[in-house]
Amino acid sequence: MDFLVDYSLFLAKAVTALVFIVLLLTVITSFSQRSKREGEDGHVEVSRLHERFEDWQDTMNYGLLSEEKYKKLRKDKKKQHKAERKAKQEKTKKRLFVLDFDGDIRASAVESLRHEISAILTVANDQDEVLLRLESPGGMVHSYGLASSQLQRLRDKGIPLTIAIDRVAASGGYMMACIGNQLLAAPFAIIGSIGVVAQMPNFHRLLKKHDVDVELHTAGEFKRTLTMVGENTDEGRKKFIEELEETHQL
Repeated sequence: MDFLVDYSLFLAKAVTALVFIVLLLTVITSFSQRSKREGEDGHVEVSRLHERFEDWQDTMNYGLLSEEKYKKLRKDKKKQHKAERKAKQEKTKKRLFVLDFDGDIRASAVESLRHEISAILTVANDQDEVLLRLESPGGMVHSYGLASSQLQRLRDKGIPLTIAIDRVAASGGYMMACIGNQLLAAPFAIIGSIGVVAQMPNFHRLLKKHDVDVELHTAGEFKRTLTMVGENTDEGRKKFIEELEETHQL
């Protein structure tokens, strides 16, 4: 009899442990699949900036006003919010979507920007506007070309775009800034582009000194204008500079 009781207790504990393990594995798998979907499809977070500013205002008023004046202000605010909610039901309220782009040399934030703009385009109407807080010293031409084309999607849909710059929007960042309908800049912000730069070392003479030959075969005349290991020519240098000038004109 004692054996059956002990066995029943052991079996109950084993089943409980098994159920717990199954539930734990289910939760881990669910989170893993969710993270994978977010990594593939993008993840957008939305926060109401006006509510944050109202909280700051309320905190300041609480500390500065007398108790009587603060209560009266709170009461008036409630009436105002009630009237705004009623007006919102009758008429669509104008909205401002605020985005941030902090650019590095590869314009790595372009993927986030693409998802954010796609999300905005699903809900925006002709009364809405977009404000982009931009900061970038520039970088790779093709990467910033893609970033600029994402902003152009807003312009193509007729959504007004304002670019705000606190510190710097140079080179590729300047190209992005030029897409906006209007530009807002801090007094000491650096904005503009002074050119395109490219540099590379050449080891041809070093290799030649050590009797190392390098063969470079191309199918076109300027398939390779400059090379790091072969002997560069004046024609190749001239073509390379022409390509830099063309890129600058973009």
